Amino acid sequence: MASTRRPPAKTEGAAHESAKEGTAVSTTRVLKKYPNRRLYDTQNSSYITLADVKAMVLAGQDFVVRDAKTSEDLTRSILLQIILEEETGGVPMFSSQTLAQIIRFYGHSMQGVMGSYLEKNLQAFTDMQARFTEQSKGLNPELWTQFLNGQAPGMQGVMGNYLEQSRSMFEQMAKQAEALFPGMPGFVPPKR
Repeated sequence: MASTRRPPAKTEGAAHESAKEGTAVSTTRVLKKYPNRRLYDTQNSSYITLADVKAMVLAGQDFVVRDAKTSEDLTRSILLQIILEEETGGVPMFSSQTLAQIIRFYGHSMQGVMGSYLEKNLQAFTDMQARFTEQSKGLNPELWTQFLNGQAPGMQGVMGNYLEQSRSMFEQMAKQAEALFPGMPGFVPPKR
C-alpha cells in the first residue's frame, strides 16, 4: 500500500538552497528514496521512476540519491539497479564470464587497482567516442551509413589497438608491483 505521507517541500533539496552572497547554488539534483521504494525529485517536486533516473544519466545530469530518513547516499545502489535492468533486458553488455571475473576481484588485493583501471579505461573509451562523434558531425545520414559500413574493420583495428595498450599498461603495473613487493607472484598474461 502506498504511503499517504506528503513529499517534502521543494525548498528542502540542495539544488534549492538559497545562495549566500557570493556563492553559487548547487547544480546537483537531489533525489530522495522513501521506504515505499519511491524516488522523489526535489528539484521538480515529483515522484520519478528508474527510467527517469536513467534519462538523467544519459543526459549527463549530476544527481545524488539520498535515503529520505537517514540521508545515506544511495546513488551507487540506484545506478546498479539500472545496470541490472539493462543487463536482464535486451542485449547485455557483460558476458557471464566477465561478470564472474569482476566478482572475483572483490576482496582481492588488486580490487582498488582494478576499479581504477576499469574507470580510466571507460573514461578513455568515452573520450575516444566523443572525438569520433565530433569529427563525424558534418556527415549526412546516407554518407554516415556508408562510412560506418566501410569502417567496421577499421573500428575493430582501433579497438584492438586500444585493448592492446590497456593490456600493456596492466602488465607494466604488475611489473612495478613485483618490483615493489619481490615476494609477490608476478602477473602472468592470459594466452590469446
